[in-house]
Amino acid sequence: MKNSLVLDKLRAGENVNCFKINLADARVVEIAAIAGFDCLWVDQEHIGQDWSILVSQIWAAKSQNKDIMVRVARGSYSDYVKPLELDATGIIVPHIMGTEDARKVIHMTRFRPLGMRAIDGGNADGAYTAMDFQAYLKEANEKRFIIFQIEDPEPLEELEQIAMLEGFDMLFFGPGDFSQAIGAPGEWDHPRIKEARRYVAEIARKYGKFAGTTGGVAQVENYQKLGYQFISIGADVVGLTQYCKELIAGYNKTSIEKEGNFYYKKP
Repeated sequence: MKNSLVLDKLRAGENVNCFKINLADARVVEIAAIAGFDCLWVDQEHIGQDWSILVSQIWAAKSQNKDIMVRVARGSYSDYVKPLELDATGIIVPHIMGTEDARKVIHMTRFRPLGMRAIDGGNADGAYTAMDFQAYLKEANEKRFIIFQIEDPEPLEELEQIAMLEGFDMLFFGPGDFSQAIGAPGEWDHPRIKEARRYVAEIARKYGKFAGTTGGVAQVENYQKLGYQFISIGADVVGLTQYCKELIAGYNKTSIEKEGNFYYKKP
């Protein structure tokens, strides 16, 4: 099984960058991978791509030797294991609400002795049965990552118990939904958001887990100082939207209009 670039770098004490993909086109994944991002984040929670699209996006990331992370929809075990069987390098599970919730996810996504993930082995992650069966079970536990997204106040009360569990790799702080849950949507400098961000990184380090979050390039240094080795720093739709706005603003600023036989510059 192919090594995970993300896990190799994190385990070596290095930092990892990530880029979120909202558009349903494998070429966007490939462009971001060629640009040099370590990990591409595709989404089944809010977007729900057709599985064939997800397959092509995974292939695009693999073609450039980059990792691809799928945020899964909360649902049955099949929603969690299908991306792994398609050979996504890892999954991120949103809205982990407590210790028992986290334990159930591990049970569904890890093979023995960590859990009881349903076994097939006939898909891309097991080389379509060409991989030795025992090696497949062992390497799937070691070379594929499971991330718990902490984006609600409730799991903070049990965060130490969650972090003690074996079978997952990272606590990922999600400020967006957290801000809404505390009644301060979009107030990124709110004291409770700052404290939660600090606490998630602290507990992750204390129990040997990695810490991840989202942030712009301007926040990277500060977040890394807090202990965040994994930071998602942008998204395709953000870049495309800003580019289009800049183009049309430039056009409107420089264009001229015709009135009768004369052209004049718009005010």
